[in-house]
Amino acid sequence: MAGDNISARFVVPTVATSVDLVVHLGLGHDGVRRVNEIVSVPGRVEADVIEVEPIFVRSGGELRRTGGVPARVERFERVGIDIHALLATDLVGDR
Repeated sequence: MAGDNISARFVVPTVATSVDLVVHLGLGHDGVRRVNEIVSVPGRVEADVIEVEPIFVRSGGELRRTGGVPARVERFERVGIDIHALLATDLVGDR
């Protein structure tokens, strides 16, 4: 949209530092959308690939916590979200 003056060298790191979490949905064989994965985006880029850290992944039909923690926890704290307390609760199942 901006033309040739904006390259991937600028756009990729900008996106990496602008996004905190990515929620990947999938459509099951039964036509129901389910969360397949939730990843944190720490903001690091290697060879034009944005690094991610899994927080939840679907395994055996269940969404399971991986132990990862979102990057930039202070952004959540600023709006009153205690990310560590939230991740310590049992919020997921077959959803």
